[in-house]
Amino acid sequence: MKKASQQPNVDPGKETQLAFASDGYRLQGTLHLPDVPHPNLIVGSHGLYSSGDSPKQAELARCCCQMGVAYFRFDHRGCGHSEGRFESVTSLAGRRNDLVDAVTYLRTKFNLGSVLGLFGSSLGGTTCLAAAGTLTPFRMVTLAAPVDSRSILTTNEKHEPLVEPLFFKDAFQFDLRQDLGAITGLLVIHGDADEIIPPPHAEVIFKRVRDPKKLLFVSGGDHRLSRRDHQQRFIRETLDWFKPLAKRPSDER
Repeated sequence: MKKASQQPNVDPGKETQLAFASDGYRLQGTLHLPDVPHPNLIVGSHGLYSSGDSPKQAELARCCCQMGVAYFRFDHRGCGHSEGRFESVTSLAGRRNDLVDAVTYLRTKFNLGSVLGLFGSSLGGTTCLAAAGTLTPFRMVTLAAPVDSRSILTTNEKHEPLVEPLFFKDAFQFDLRQDLGAITGLLVIHGDADEIIPPPHAEVIFKRVRDPKKLLFVSGGDHRLSRRDHQQRFIRETLDWFKPLAKRPSDER
């Protein structure tokens, strides 16, 4: 099928606000489109209480665009500028649909390359893992992603400020351990001092996915990689992992 022409109101090299639909919700995001023909695409998924405007993701998007790869960061339903009441619409299944629909929308509306990358932070990383079977990304990066929900409750139940009520809802429960065997091309990043998602989650994910893969523990890194040097390392390692999307021909899988 021939791809649609690039929307005339999108200026390559600049950040452009876009809206698309997922399960009847109007979601908003920002497209970083490089001034190169048919760029490959990376789509980012933010954490539970964050948005597409998180500083780490915004910086990563600009760096990817400079590298010649398009990047789309958006607000999941109930977050940021997107529609939906957070408490009632937030679930892993819903966020997975948001991500799949974002990729579908962009591929329909723009003359993009066929090679896809995904990035997800915290629950966004879990969202990418959940959507990988449908989207089959060539490269993917997860940062501080939980592989299941029950072990978070078990680990943090004595630290009430870290355990949000949402985690106790039946609709929010998930366990992706049995769904990771077909995933390839994954970089798993986790702070070894993460106070919210225990570092062993990263080890479980890494062991179950297929090559090529890489596991990076950031020494002293907390859940948000709050230190500037930790954030800079995260950006460097992620860009290096995504570099094949800039080099790889846009019509090659």
